[in-house]
This record gives sequence, C-alpha cells and structure tokens, in this order.
Amino acid sequence: MQPIPLRTTVIGSYPFPGWLEFASKHLDRFGADEIAEMQDDAVRVAIADQTDAGLDVITDGEQSRFDFNLSFYGYLEGIELESRSPRFFGPPAHDQRGKHQITGEIAAPRGLGAVEEFERLRRLAPSGPTLKASLPGPYTLAGRLLPNERYPDRYAITEALLPIIQRELEALIEAGCTELTLDEPSMSCYAHREDPARFVEIFNRTVAPIRGRCRLSTHLCFGNFKGHAVGLRRYAPMFPAFLGIDVDELHLEMASREFAEIEMIGPIAEKFDVAVGIIDVKSYYIETVDDVQQRVRRCLEFAPAERLSFAPDCGLSQTARWAARRKLANMVAGVRQVREETGA
Repeated sequence: MQPIPLRTTVIGSYPFPGWLEFASKHLDRFGADEIAEMQDDAVRVAIADQTDAGLDVITDGEQSRFDFNLSFYGYLEGIELESRSPRFFGPPAHDQRGKHQITGEIAAPRGLGAVEEFERLRRLAPSGPTLKASLPGPYTLAGRLLPNERYPDRYAITEALLPIIQRELEALIEAGCTELTLDEPSMSCYAHREDPARFVEIFNRTVAPIRGRCRLSTHLCFGNFKGHAVGLRRYAPMFPAFLGIDVDELHLEMASREFAEIEMIGPIAEKFDVAVGIIDVKSYYIETVDDVQQRVRRCLEFAPAERLSFAPDCGLSQTARWAARRKLANMVAGVRQVREETGA
C-alpha cells in the first residue's frame, strides 16, 4: 500500500537549466572542481523546483547525467563509444542516437555512478520528501550496444549487463536508498513483438538481491526521446504476463494516451500500487488544477486511494523547465484537493 494515499511522485529526470545545457556541450572548458560544482548547483535547482511544487517524492532530476548514453556507457569497459550521431538532419528522433561497438568483455569496475548521484541528493535535499533513485535495467541498457560474436544478440548483452546492474542496485541499498525505480522502458516498448514472460523473468532476476530491502518500482512507458514515442503504445500485450513482475509499484503512461486502457489499473491495483501518469510530458498544454482533479477522480473509479500515486507520464527531461514547473505545481495542487475532499 502507498505510504501516503494519492501520493505525488516523479519518474526520474528533470529539465536541465539552460546554463547546464551549454556547459554539458563544452565540458573541456571546465575543470573537475567546476564540473562538480555545476552538478551540485543543478541538483539544487531540480530539488527546489520539486519541493516548491510540494511533491511527496523527489529525485535529483538526473542532473549529473550530462548525456543519458554516455552517463552509463561511459562507465563500461569493453565498449567503444560512438562519437557521431548516425543522422544529423530532419525531425529529431530515436535514430539520431548512436550505438556503441563492443570490443571486449563488458565490465563496470567503478560501478555506474548511481550511488554518487544518490549521495549528492541526500546531502543537498531538505528533510521531508522521500528521496528516490533511478537506474536503467539491463535490457534497456543493452539497446545501445551492437551485438558481436561474443554477445550475438540483445539478450546475450542483457545477460552480461545484468550482474552489473545488480551490484549497482545493492550498492544503492547499502548507501541508504529506500525508494528505487528500475527503469525498463524498452520492455514496454517491445512487449508487442517479444516474449513478455521472458522480460518478467529477466527483470525479476535483476532485482532479486534487493527485494524486501526497499520500495521498488518500475516505469512502463513507450519512449520519450525528443518528445517522441518509439513503441506500440498499448499495455495489453504486456498483460497478464507483467502481473508476475516483482515490484511494489508500477508506473504507467496514461495522459499522453488520453487515458486509453485506464480500466487496466483495476486488476493491476489488486497486486501492486499504481503510479498513474496524469501529466503529459510530450505536450505544452499546461494541465489545470481542475484537469488534475478530474483525472484523479477517474482513477479512483478503478482503484482505491491507498493503491494510487500520481506522476508525470515519464521523466521531464524532454520538457522545457518553465512548463515542467507549472505542470508539477498543478499536479500536486489537484491531487491534494482530492485527497482533502476524500479524506484519503
């Protein structure tokens, strides 16, 4: 059950301030101490925006992941990073993200940096909100690595990454993290064409060492690079197989899909808590407080308050900061009003 009925939370990422966008493209002009200072300052900004909105759960906004690919792949040994995008012109989309060659045994002797991120968040955050860390799962992380003779397909790469992710998860728990999201958006993007039961088995093996040691969630979405989806945007292909996934909470993308399949939160809530995405991160329409209240009430038609939390559909990194701030503020205000009205 939710620690707070109708809890307000986020997925993970938050928009970079403009100065950080600039700095991340010119890191060679800064020293190591200056980069560390920038990371602290950016996390302070993300924390302030989230706490100003009044969220029950906050993250570091993934502000020190200057680039999603390089942030994690930069920790891996046995790969050669793609330095150039495969496509420069035309509409921005997923095919502009490079894939990396595997050159040897995949390893991460320094970890993946998530522990340092969490420790920074804990050092800078005020008391009150729950602090959440996020980490990509092995199947999603495998998506940007090219198979070779040693690792002949994506599943083989996934198996190589799985113990690396397990160690990082365990290190986060040992560092004091009590709320953790293992992101596997690739599983929800490709469940329509792959075996969803196989995805569940991979996920459950990945999290086995930390089950019962934290509040664990996973985020099922359909992609959000440059505000674009990449998968078939339907949850039906994942179920009933995904009811076997070993988590406390499932995050579902609903707002950008006009709440299609919203009735599915009923059977899901019989087993898990459900974090419903009620804010569309791909749209610059700013949901009003009244919009949010209506959406929360609709969700309550299918699932009880003690099973529900509310969040944006996905991370906010692809949404302008001015819009993200307003969306979060209205989301929290709308949820709180329903919470007060219902006595939840």
